[in-house]
Amino acid sequence: MNARTSLTALAAAAALLASASAMAQGAKLKVGLMLPYTGTYAALGVAIENGFRLYLAEQGGKIGGREVEFSKVDDESDPAKATENVNKLIKRDGVDVLIGTVHSGVAMAMAKAAKDNNVLLIVPNAGADAVTGPMCGNNIYRSSFSNWQPGYATGEVMAKKGIKKAVTITWKYAAGDESVKGFKEAFEKGGGSVVKELTLPFPNVEFQALLTEIAAIKPDAVYTFFAGGGAVKFVKDYDAAGLKKSIPLYGSGFLTDGTLEAQGASADGLFTALHYGDSLDNAKDKSFRLAYAKTYKLQPDVYAVQGYDAAQILGIGLNAVKGDVSKKAEFAAAVEKAKIDSPRGAFTLSKAHNPVQDMYLRQVVGKENKVVGIASKSLADPARGCKG
Repeated sequence: MNARTSLTALAAAAALLASASAMAQGAKLKVGLMLPYTGTYAALGVAIENGFRLYLAEQGGKIGGREVEFSKVDDESDPAKATENVNKLIKRDGVDVLIGTVHSGVAMAMAKAAKDNNVLLIVPNAGADAVTGPMCGNNIYRSSFSNWQPGYATGEVMAKKGIKKAVTITWKYAAGDESVKGFKEAFEKGGGSVVKELTLPFPNVEFQALLTEIAAIKPDAVYTFFAGGGAVKFVKDYDAAGLKKSIPLYGSGFLTDGTLEAQGASADGLFTALHYGDSLDNAKDKSFRLAYAKTYKLQPDVYAVQGYDAAQILGIGLNAVKGDVSKKAEFAAAVEKAKIDSPRGAFTLSKAHNPVQDMYLRQVVGKENKVVGIASKSLADPARGCKG
């Protein structure tokens, strides 16, 4: 083959690639939603999807210039089924991006599959520290929090209040373990001591024996991490056992987010720390809450915000690469320098792609998680183990 023929062949190949790329940009963006639609976390999965779809509707049904086609899998919050479920979306449905999930154990399997297949993953809830720690990369992002963050912020609050002796109680799984670890780190740094760590298997909600143990220990306060249906039962059982009056209960904000209606008066007065709350005084939150209520006839919670911001992150990255999901490095560069205009207040993403954000101190007043202060300002996860 002579030089001229070689150049012609190269030109033809380049034209073919350009044509394929153009076709790809005209194709629909395949988004795989892997969320809990049944079980303890079902309401959380629905809220996340609602938030994501609200942002999409605001963009005229397109993200990065591409129309969106959804594939959905109910992950059942079951880590044992996670690999099979995520492979349905990656290998069977050929999705361009994964959105999921709530349960930290399931999210870890999703992160591994995303790594192995170089597929974009945006985590709209699960706080498993490793997702933006050892698993971090150009294709993995989180629009929510690390489990360490709200725990650490609550530990700071309790230490500053002069609480010296605390008991922790949570499910024995990644989210619970890491939340308690963050809490202990800040609480002990502030002079407090955790005298007992109580756990029960996920999603067990038989709390009575552990509540009896708390009553016997008589700590100054209790720190807890529960969410969804488990959080409802725990708060009601804690109150029914008479502990609310004598031993103050503090929690990661998921204890009372999306659960207040069911918890009723049992939740009144509880303090929690989280990156979102009711009565935030910013324009974005006001417009978001109005649009969400109008669209879904419901008030939004933190899960809806995280779903909305997952779509925002996807939009920022895809706009920068003109819809080409193969350009992972360019996608990452755009997201890393962005200031994301969220209902929670503006936030950025760290190099490990976890939000750097304010943690609010909230108190339950009626049916609201009323923001009463900042628990921790611009809190960045340490992202231990992330090599970028």
